Amino acid sequence: MKKTMLLGALLASMITINAQQAGEDEWGAWYMYFGTNKIAERFSIHTEAQFRFYETTSNFNQLLLRTGLNYHINPSAIATGGYGYISTDTNFLEFPGEVNTKEHRIFQQFILKNKVWEFLFEHRYRLEQRFLDFGDRTDTQHRARYRIQVTLPLTDTFFLNFYDELFINLQDNLFGQNRLYGALGIHITDNSSIQFGYLRNQFSSAVFDRLQIGFFFNPDLRGVFKKKVKDK
Repeated sequence: MKKTMLLGALLASMITINAQQAGEDEWGAWYMYFGTNKIAERFSIHTEAQFRFYETTSNFNQLLLRTGLNYHINPSAIATGGYGYISTDTNFLEFPGEVNTKEHRIFQQFILKNKVWEFLFEHRYRLEQRFLDFGDRTDTQHRARYRIQVTLPLTDTFFLNFYDELFINLQDNLFGQNRLYGALGIHITDNSSIQFGYLRNQFSSAVFDRLQIGFFFNPDLRGVFKKKVKDK
């Protein structure tokens, strides 16, 4: 009986420790910036920065910087090729000498948009080639992502935004993760907005709850580029 109780206590403590290491029971936060910067009639530059934390204002989890060149086939179709740099602290617990995972990522992306009644739909298809450095070893991984997003305007100022995104590994285990998101958005100006939302990030062995604040700024820089050409 004592051995059974000891084994049960040991198992419970191991489960608790694993949960603490992953930070699954904590409300984390992602603070994000996204930009689509028009430079020509059919071309724009994608800019993005994300700061992710295991807790709402502390305990660093991930820094993501991403950029790309967009080709606007028409108002409803965009093709993108780009690069991302990601630094990740994979452990919820902080300890001296820990080494963050570094990743260089190349991606190809295609977006299709359509409207049904007042609902604005966006389908995003993305392929990623990931070059990872874990400190003591390196690895190359490939994955595919599909995101369906729905935006519902409420007024000229307020809107709702929802999406679900599935990550598929192209090696080993097929399922990577699934992200389910909902937010209230506010148009600040004609080319900027902010979203306050919640993300449920599900992996095969853990689920994380994340608050999100995203700032979107989409300036038209064609005038700047034309001026530079004239100055030359």
